Amino acid sequence: MSGNIKLLSDTLAAAKAEGRSALIAYLPAGFPTVDGGIEAAKAVFDGGADVVEIGLPHSDPVLDGPVIQTADDIALRGGVKIADVMRTVREAHQATGKPVLVMTYWNPIDRYGIERFTAELAEAGGAGCILPDLPVQESATWREHADKHGLATVFVVAPSSKDARLAEITAAGSGFVYAASLMGVTGTRESVGEQAQDLVRRTKATTGLPVCVGLGVSNAEQAAEVARFADGVIVGSAFVKLLLAADGDLAAGLAGVRSLAGELAEGVRKHS
Repeated sequence: MSGNIKLLSDTLAAAKAEGRSALIAYLPAGFPTVDGGIEAAKAVFDGGADVVEIGLPHSDPVLDGPVIQTADDIALRGGVKIADVMRTVREAHQATGKPVLVMTYWNPIDRYGIERFTAELAEAGGAGCILPDLPVQESATWREHADKHGLATVFVVAPSSKDARLAEITAAGSGFVYAASLMGVTGTRESVGEQAQDLVRRTKATTGLPVCVGLGVSNAEQAAEVARFADGVIVGSAFVKLLLAADGDLAAGLAGVRSLAGELAEGVRKHS
C-alpha cells in the first residue's frame, strides 16, 4: 500500500491556489491518552488545520521545549508504543481524509526497523515523516524506503544553515521543508521575527518545495505574520498547552484546540 505524499502535496498546492498558507498542527501521540490524542487530532482538523503532524514521544526530545516535553513524558508514562502512533495516524486520516505525518527522532525508527516503520506508516495512510535529527548525508536508506512506500521525507532547516547546506538538504527532501524560525527549542513566543523570513527566502532560492515555518507561532496574529512569507504555518506548543491546562477534562481540551485551530485558520487567510 502506498502512502499519501500526493495528498500532502495536493493539500499544500490547494492552499497556495487559494492565496494563503496552509495551517499545520502538531500533537504528540498518546497525549493525554492514546484515544484522547486521536480525538485531539480530529478536533484540530475540524477547527481548520490542513495537515497534522503526530509526534512520536521521545525521552530526550532535543528540538522540543518544556510544554511538549511534559506531554511526551505523560505519553511515555502511559506506555505509548509505535503501534499507538500508527493507530493515531490511521484514525485521524480515516476520519478526515486529510494528510497526517509523523514527526520523530531517528533512534526509535532505527530500533524498530526502517522497512517495518515505512511499510506500517504507509499502510496507516500516513503522508510522510519529519526527521529533525537525521543528517541528510546518512539518509539514503531511509529515503529509498520512504520513496518506495509513497512517503514524504521532510527535513528541518535552521537560521544557522549556510546556503550550500540548504541546497543539499532541500535536494534530498520531499513534501515540504520545515523551517525552524529561530535557534533553540519549540515553544510559544512573543514574536516570530525576521530570522524566519530570511530563512524562508534563502530556502526558497534552493527549491520548489513548499517552505513551512515552525517554532514559536501561538496565535492568529503571529500566524498571519508568518503566512505573509511562508507556504505553511506550523503550530504545536500552543495546542499542547491547552490540553495540559484542561487538566484531565478532555472535552474542555478538545474544545480549546478546535477553537484555536479555527482562529489560526482565519489568521493564515488574513495576510494578504
